[in-house]
Amino acid sequence: MPRTGEELAALSGLGSKSPVPRDYAPGVLETFPNKHPDRDYWVSFTCPEFTTLCPKTGQPDFAEISIRYVPRASLVESKSLKLYLFSFRNRGDFHEDVVNTIHDDLKSLMKPKYIEVCGKFAARGGISIDPFVNSGDGAVWRKLAAERFASWRGVRG
Repeated sequence: MPRTGEELAALSGLGSKSPVPRDYAPGVLETFPNKHPDRDYWVSFTCPEFTTLCPKTGQPDFAEISIRYVPRASLVESKSLKLYLFSFRNRGDFHEDVVNTIHDDLKSLMKPKYIEVCGKFAARGGISIDPFVNSGDGAVWRKLAAERFASWRGVRG
């Protein structure tokens, strides 16, 4: 079913040339209505060229960020997500904080049934860091979150 003109008009960045944020910008995130709220399904995003800055040295950190969620009433619009992820480029945060911030911002925005965010950061100084965070809303989704968290072995293993 195609989107209504009203739904498309509400997405300010879609179909237009959007300025790239120079600083952390959670306000660029936009949602659109889930047309299948009665069905559980996964939505996955992978950003293989994510960059942020080391908070101590200011040097770039490179990562692949994976986001997976089961939507409730709304979904994140992909162009706004790209701009949001790009907004970390000049921000200095530890890898673990980056992943938790992305999780918290998306959870607050969409209020999904379940969400997980994983970072596969390139090795620096001979060590790679792969933080993972997840959460579920409601008994079924909290159980899934606990199971996935307990069985997580890292993205490399």
